[in-house]
Amino acid sequence: MSFFKSVLDPKKSRLAAMHMNSVSSRLRKYGLRYDDLYDPYYDVDIKEALNRLPREIVDARNQRLKRAMDLSMKHEYLPEDLQAKQTPFRGYLQEMLALVKKEREEREALGALPLYQRTIP
Repeated sequence: MSFFKSVLDPKKSRLAAMHMNSVSSRLRKYGLRYDDLYDPYYDVDIKEALNRLPREIVDARNQRLKRAMDLSMKHEYLPEDLQAKQTPFRGYLQEMLALVKKEREEREALGALPLYQRTIP
């Protein structure tokens, strides 16, 4: 198991670092963060985590997604000076998502009913 972790760790593996740089440059072109790529329609845990985040964080996420879609439709990228200011790997969702998954697993282990609606529309 530690072999695979070392292969996937960008600090230890050159290929992982190259992949991380590639993903970073693609996200910077559209002004996105890595956590923006999580789809709330795909996983109800993500939907619940987004519901628990503060409104201003979710609004900023929606603005980034709208801007990225607009740029994509126009076949353009962000200007170079704005790309330099982007922080694609500054997360905002992972901690809340881990908490939601932990709560769900704990409730399943206890045999309790779900605390919130767990269906995807």
